[in-house]
Parts: sequence; C-alpha cells; structure tokens
Amino acid sequence: MNPLAPVMDFLTDKLGPLGPLLAIGFVGFLLILIALPTVMKKQRDRYRELRDQQPGSTSGDEKKRALRRTDSRLDKLERFAQFLEPQKKEELSAAKLKMLRAGYPGKNAVRMFHALQFLMAIGFLLIGTVVAVVKSFSADLDTGAILMHTLMPCAVGYFIPRYWLDKRVEKRRTEIIQGFPDSLDMMLVCVEAGQSLDQSIIRVGKESRVGYPSLADEFDMVAQEIKAGKERTTVLKDMSERVGVPDVASFVTTLVQSATFGTSIADALRVYSADMRDKRIMRAEEMANKLPTKLTLGTMLFTVPPLLVILIGPSVYGIATMLAEMMSR
Repeated sequence: MNPLAPVMDFLTDKLGPLGPLLAIGFVGFLLILIALPTVMKKQRDRYRELRDQQPGSTSGDEKKRALRRTDSRLDKLERFAQFLEPQKKEELSAAKLKMLRAGYPGKNAVRMFHALQFLMAIGFLLIGTVVAVVKSFSADLDTGAILMHTLMPCAVGYFIPRYWLDKRVEKRRTEIIQGFPDSLDMMLVCVEAGQSLDQSIIRVGKESRVGYPSLADEFDMVAQEIKAGKERTTVLKDMSERVGVPDVASFVTTLVQSATFGTSIADALRVYSADMRDKRIMRAEEMANKLPTKLTLGTMLFTVPPLLVILIGPSVYGIATMLAEMMSR
C-alpha cells in the first residue's frame, strides 16, 4: 500500500484534481523563500578589509573605495554570479565570446543573459500553471496534460533568449560581411592619402557608423585599444577572434604579415580589397542563382493549378455534360 495515498486523497478532496501539484509548488516556493536570505547575504571581502586597515590610506583612496562600493551596489547581479555564470573557465570564455559576437561587450552581459533566461522560464511557468488551473475547472486534466501546460511554456521561455541571441549573432555577422569590402576601400583611400593605419581605422569607424554600425563598433574598439597602448598585432588578432568572420581573419593575417616582412600596407590593402569586392560579387551571383530554385515550389503551387483549370476545365465540363445527357436518355 502506498503510504502517501491518504495524503494525496486529502489534497485532492480539499484542493481539487490539482491539489498534489499545488502542494508541491507551495513547498518549493517555501523552500526558495527560506534559502533566499542565505543566498543574498553578501560575503565578506577580507582582502578589502585588510586594505582598508592599512595606515597609508589617503582620502583619494577612500574616494576610490567609495566609488567601488557604489559600483558594487549598482551591480545587483554580483551576488548571484556563482549561479548566473559558468564556473568552468572554458565555458565562461565561450559565453563571453558569444555575447561579444552578439554586440554586448559589457562585463555583466553573461549574467544578464542567464538572469533573463531564468526570469522568462519562471514567468512562463507561472503563466502555464495559471492556464492549467483555469482549464482544470472546466475539464478534467490528466497528469500528462498538466505537465504539458506547465513545463512546455517553461522550456519555451528558457530557449527564447538563446534563440534571440543566435539570431542576433547571425545578423551582426551578416552586417559585418556586407560592410567589410566598403570599409577596406575606404581604408585604402585613407592610407594612400597619407594617413597612418591607426588614423585610417579611426576614420573608417567614424564614416561607416551610419551604414554598418556593428563594423564601426569593432573598428572603434580596435582604435581605443591601440590608444590604450596595446600592441597592434594583438588587437587585430583579438578583433578577428571576436568577430568570427573568415574574411576579417584573412585581413588580419595579411596586415600582420605585411608588418612582419616590411612590405607596403597600401599594396596589401589594394590586393585584398579587390579580392573582397570579387567575393561580394560572387556572393550576390550565388544568391541570384539560388532564386530560381526557391521559386520553383511557389511556381508549382500557384501557377500550375490555375493553368490546368483554364486548359482542362472546359473539356472536363463538356465531357461531364455529355455523360449527363446520355444518362438522362
């Protein structure tokens, strides 16, 4: 005999068919409320306490510490970092790289993304639970239907941010691919006009802002890192890894080899920009060649049936009329 049968019968009698599910949800919610104070409790930063106790601290250091405390207060998700960020270094690096490719370079981007996933999953779960409760009043729902109404919206709410992020990455990648040949032509013009490579990168980022903002953001980031004193080769390699476009990676390799062997950057840009223009033309021709194949299904569905009706319809009508007259005789 099942020892939980009396409890299940009692919950069903008092709360209806969904009594056991509601009881489990209430217990889970109660456990979450009990665990929240422990989770939200701020851990002691012993390194900061020792640094504050040093006698050589000045008023300027105190102001900096106050600013840091203000920033930590503004970062509401800092205390949940162990729950909202992957604990493995490789997974965290991959998540940050994906957020960078989506156009979110902030340090809290990964936390915000996982927090949004969690909130949307909980929100859709609550909506599904409400729908299941409302439907249970009008019709009897079995266990499979209850799970379908509750867990399916939860899964949908969890995967919506991931799907949107993938679409964002693909859109940004397409925008960079489309605008990269024009940016190379503009960079070649700037270099041949006497500007240095760093100045041409700044100029290209400023001029391409209107048409290709994602590409402009990448060039601006490169310019800012070079101004900060980072080595140009490292900055360009970081850009190629951050963007994830093969054309940009080949461009970076060309610039690095040109700087290594001492060849002219203008000649390298001229040859590579011509290759990029040819690639863009080939991509346009490829898309144009795919168009007839994609239109075949639409042509068959919307052109052939009306044409058959026009051509064969009168004959079918005549034959049907003739058969009717013969049968009437």
